[in-house]
Amino acid sequence: MASELRETIPTFGEAGGEEGGAGLTNWSALTGASTAKSAGEIGGLILVAVLLIGGLELAVRHFNVAPYVFPRPSDIGSSLLNDFDSFWPHMKVTIRELLVGFSIGASLGIMLAAIITQFPYVEKIVTPYVLLLVTTPMIALVPLLMLNYGFGSTPRYIAVTLAVFPMVMINSATGFRRTDLAKIALARSYGANTLQIFAKIRFPLALPMIIVGLMVGSIFGLLTAVGAEMVGGKNGLGNQLQVYASLIRMAQFWAIILLIALIGVSIYVIFFWIGKRWASWQA
Repeated sequence: MASELRETIPTFGEAGGEEGGAGLTNWSALTGASTAKSAGEIGGLILVAVLLIGGLELAVRHFNVAPYVFPRPSDIGSSLLNDFDSFWPHMKVTIRELLVGFSIGASLGIMLAAIITQFPYVEKIVTPYVLLLVTTPMIALVPLLMLNYGFGSTPRYIAVTLAVFPMVMINSATGFRRTDLAKIALARSYGANTLQIFAKIRFPLALPMIIVGLMVGSIFGLLTAVGAEMVGGKNGLGNQLQVYASLIRMAQFWAIILLIALIGVSIYVIFFWIGKRWASWQA
């Protein structure tokens, strides 16, 4: 039915694409992707990085680019090392906001996905509200949340939760929907009840999509946390971006951007490892 969640909410690509193609709904491609293993491959990766950073350094020096336009990569690296002690307290604030909001949003997303796949009537009711969450930028709600909850971390927790929740729910629901009906029929023929079918069949088979949802949701949560800190508050990496931009201290500004990027890459690596450990059977 067109009104059902699986047909009215985007799921970041369809399963009918090219086999083996990497995509957010194709965890087989993500966990089965080839990575650098030999010394030559690792050396090639390092060489490309050296050429990119070194080339950018030479270009900035050659064209005498003003530091307030773009600082030298060496200055960014120096700032990242020398000023890390001042960055670290704000980094901890951002990570804490991400972890709290992610924990709440992911838990709600998985639970609601399990409910709507068991009860289609509930799905029809919640679909419009999930669509509203997906299409609404959570950062826009931060000023309103601050009016009600102050300038502390609570508005950011709420914003991150609202950003994570629909992403986890959509991907988890997609995974639960893709369960092989023949396996469920076989389990029922052996007398398995609904809870046993969910725990032994639906959830394990949906785990790859759930992991993808957690990965996407955590990245959206990171972006929302940083954006919320830029809107208001006195701590966090987003707040420091505003501070250093206003002071035209661009080396520190780009060092914080690099830190945020490293957090994002770390999120991907963590969920990639989890997928390899718990869901690599799909590959």
